[in-house]
Amino acid sequence: MSLETVRAEITRTDSEIIRLIAHRQDLAIEIARIKIHKGIPVHDEHRASEVLNSVFDQAVEARIDPVAVQKIFEQLIAMSEERQRECSGDGNLP
Repeated sequence: MSLETVRAEITRTDSEIIRLIAHRQDLAIEIARIKIHKGIPVHDEHRASEVLNSVFDQAVEARIDPVAVQKIFEQLIAMSEERQRECSGDGNLP
C-alpha cells in the first residue's frame, strides 16, 4: 500500500469515529429523557466505572494502550454528561 492509500483509509476511519461519537451524543439525549422522567441525576459513578473498566479490558484484548483508551472514554463520558445537562437544564430536548 502507498502512503496516500493508508492516509485515505485513516481519513475514512476518522470520519467513521466522528459519526459514532455523534451517534453516542444522540443516545445521551435519550438517556437524558429517561433520567429526567425518573428523576435520576446525570452523573452515575457506578456506570462510568463500568464503562471505563469495560473499555480497558477491550483495549487490552485489542492490544492497544488501555490507559489511553480510558482517557478517550473519560472525555466521551464527560461529553455525554454535558449533553444530558444541556437537555435537563432548559427542559428543551431536541
